[in-house]
Amino acid sequence: MQRTLRIGTRESQLAVWQATQVQQLLQQNGYTAELVYIKSEGDIDLQTPLYAMGVQGVFTRSLDIALLGKKIDIAVHSMKDVPTQLPEGIVQSAVLKRASYKDLLVHKGDFDTKISDPQSQILIATSSIRRKAQWLHRYPTHTIENLRGNVNTRLQKVADSNWTGAIFAAAGLERINLRPENSFELDWMLPAPAQGAIMVVCRNNDKESWEACRNFNDEDAALCVKIERDFLKTLMGGCSTPISALAQIENGKVVFKGNIVATDGSAKVEVEKQATVDSAADLGVTAAEEILKNGAADIVAKMKVN
Repeated sequence: MQRTLRIGTRESQLAVWQATQVQQLLQQNGYTAELVYIKSEGDIDLQTPLYAMGVQGVFTRSLDIALLGKKIDIAVHSMKDVPTQLPEGIVQSAVLKRASYKDLLVHKGDFDTKISDPQSQILIATSSIRRKAQWLHRYPTHTIENLRGNVNTRLQKVADSNWTGAIFAAAGLERINLRPENSFELDWMLPAPAQGAIMVVCRNNDKESWEACRNFNDEDAALCVKIERDFLKTLMGGCSTPISALAQIENGKVVFKGNIVATDGSAKVEVEKQATVDSAADLGVTAAEEILKNGAADIVAKMKVN
């Protein structure tokens, strides 16, 4: 008799939405599945800035422990939160079709007027060191405030605060129909590696769970996020770093853009490369090696000292 697959998820509305998508995909392929709710460190401590928490795995570690302890069979993650090195005994089983990779700004209105007025005090909220670095590189006189909590909590904090605006992942708001009208996409901001992608993992010796999830693995999305995560891993390896990457498939080619920005926004090094889909497996690594030679190594070295 086929067993019921237990899907581990965080308790936030967005995490549950993502896990429910996986549950439905499993059911469409003839499997029965149930959700198991687990709190993460990132959900419990909502005050400490993510970059001060040793953020690698802060949203995934509790699920990994439950998976290795056989309390669940599958874990569902926002892929940008997953460390580039998975824990021993855990393997990637699927990447879902990717949603929007973009960042967007939720603002209080009249943003263009405020930002063009040199006398305006602009306060932008985010917990992401990547978003902070890119924003300060573009707007060095602005002030960045820390913003923690799930999507719903963060939106409420913006409404209740004196902030000019706050930066969110478009996919997170759009998936649960919470994107406000007073928001716009930051087309100039390069995303976190794997932003907008959902990753499913299982134990490496659980053949049934792995095969169940392979039914809905999106090969194009899996290739692009692999390239982006390879770029991140080759540069520094942590998701709490101001490193951005985007790989997209266009006309049979993978087009890659990546950058690293000093945490105070004072310097930025960029790279653009492309390769055919068939030869793109190492594109993230070669792009990282190129950017390291062109100045990124200095930014990485300063971050390691600090």
